[in-house]
Amino acid sequence: MIKLLALDLDGTLLDSKGKIPEANKTAIRQAEEIGVLVTIATGRRFRDARPVGLELELNAPLITHNGALLKFAESLETVSASLLPNETVCEILRIGREFGAEALLSADPHGKGTLLYETVSADNIPLQKYIVWSKHLHGDEAEEAIHHVEKLEDVLDETETVHISFSGRCAPMAELQQILDEELKDKVMLLSTVYPKLDFTLLDILPPDASKGIGLEKLAAFNNLTAENVMVCGDNFNDLQMLEYAGTPVLMANAAPELFENPKYKRTLSNDENGVALAIEKFILGA
Repeated sequence: MIKLLALDLDGTLLDSKGKIPEANKTAIRQAEEIGVLVTIATGRRFRDARPVGLELELNAPLITHNGALLKFAESLETVSASLLPNETVCEILRIGREFGAEALLSADPHGKGTLLYETVSADNIPLQKYIVWSKHLHGDEAEEAIHHVEKLEDVLDETETVHISFSGRCAPMAELQQILDEELKDKVMLLSTVYPKLDFTLLDILPPDASKGIGLEKLAAFNNLTAENVMVCGDNFNDLQMLEYAGTPVLMANAAPELFENPKYKRTLSNDENGVALAIEKFILGA
């Protein structure tokens, strides 16, 4: 019996305009009313995911930073936090700098979260857009949400690092991922979110014990649940481990094509067709 539902955010719960369809909201409330814990499991940092958690008034902690941070949206209570050691952070920053990639460092796991960066080059349009979007999202809190620093290594003793991300075109990010994998090996967890049509990849570097699957397993254990009690909906490669963990894994119709090769994954409609609502109705509500 399904007792825990984890929903990826972008490309899954949210439509292509970044909104939560009313049908999804209704289905989530109906699932909660029959005793199901509902959370979002996202690669977004906590501060960027929190508005969705607050809007939905979810009854479970959010799984954010690709599983590195489990935290309640309303109370800010931290359930679980995995951190990158400063020594590893310095290695990641060195590799990124030598490659010519620009790092975003996510810190402050016990607060709302702070994003730190050094530079944003003129040709890094995705990063520019993200910073503008993030500032717009956080309004009056934008100044505490995003900080420009002269050098990231100089502020490491003053904060705690949850994860580091790089972004850019698919080919160079795939090359950077290979370099990071070869140099860091089991010191980190590397997760990529790939959008081939946009020629864009987000590369997240996390603590080795962090992934959406691990975060979801932790949340299930906290509630004395097993994988058979868990359903997930996802659409991209950073959802893979939680899809593998869950007893009821559901792919969105707009998911990365390679994911459809696994016959055990169930399917629903796209994020623009209320696919989450349909999956809830079918597998949880039994409509």
